[in-house]
Amino acid sequence: MIKLENVVKNFDNFTALGGIDLNVPKGSAYGLIGSNGAGKSTILRILSGIYRIDSGVATVDGEVVYDNPAIKKRIFFVNDETVQWNNYTLPEMRDFFKTFYPSFSEEKFNEMNGILNLPTTRRLATFSKGMKRQAFVICGISCRPEFLYLDEAFDGLDPTMRIVVKKMLVDAMLDNEMTVIISSHNLFEIDEFCDRAGLLHKGKIVFDRELDSLKGNIQKIQTAFDSHYNKEDFSDLEVLHFERSGSVIYIIAKGDAEEIKAKIETRNPKILDMIPLSLEEIFLYELEVLGYEFNNSKDS
Repeated sequence: MIKLENVVKNFDNFTALGGIDLNVPKGSAYGLIGSNGAGKSTILRILSGIYRIDSGVATVDGEVVYDNPAIKKRIFFVNDETVQWNNYTLPEMRDFFKTFYPSFSEEKFNEMNGILNLPTTRRLATFSKGMKRQAFVICGISCRPEFLYLDEAFDGLDPTMRIVVKKMLVDAMLDNEMTVIISSHNLFEIDEFCDRAGLLHKGKIVFDRELDSLKGNIQKIQTAFDSHYNKEDFSDLEVLHFERSGSVIYIIAKGDAEEIKAKIETRNPKILDMIPLSLEEIFLYELEVLGYEFNNSKDS
């Protein structure tokens, strides 16, 4: 279990995290979603023991990570910043990590690089962003950690490599009962890979949900009637969003699909279609109800 309780982290006069609560079950794949400056990387650095928190509690498997070498041997962080590794070759990275991770599997390392076929004599400085990402995923999985954190995990990977790397991560989770936390701007990647996701905005968790339950509890309805209906006429539904386009009405509502459909059918609609929602749409409509505005937010 990974747990944050009322965690605050400040940098000078800037509050990166303003009282975060988060629980990640062991063996799960968890997605951290948010714009630049939302606090995703800060959370991963706290859980890796790089940052000390200002207040609250942050534990991995019941232990504080900061200044704790024993728990750090069970964690691997694939950082989005790689400049400090520019002078290393891939074999030199392997040898470095072997000294800190007793469970390092050279067999796994060779197997994965046999698939990805990264050059072993070139320095990391000559790698593309996608190649650097692959190199760290190879090293991370080879260390056989119990907890793997990836900051912008699939950034720089072409579509084929995304599929290959995802399969490697899934196999590692199954083999080692590994817990994975992925930060990303890409909701499609989170939707495809993760069991649960938390949305961050300006150092706060906006919401934290199981993705299956989240999708099953929000419906999009396309409908039309002979009579004129306004949003107020659907008070029997928990409406998140109401939009009219000509004679067609689009409703986003919380609740069971069949129950919502039955309530609308009592109004004798001319058309009634239930339309699948993307994860991005679900988050946007949830945020609209909560009163969050992103149009004027700045990356930092």
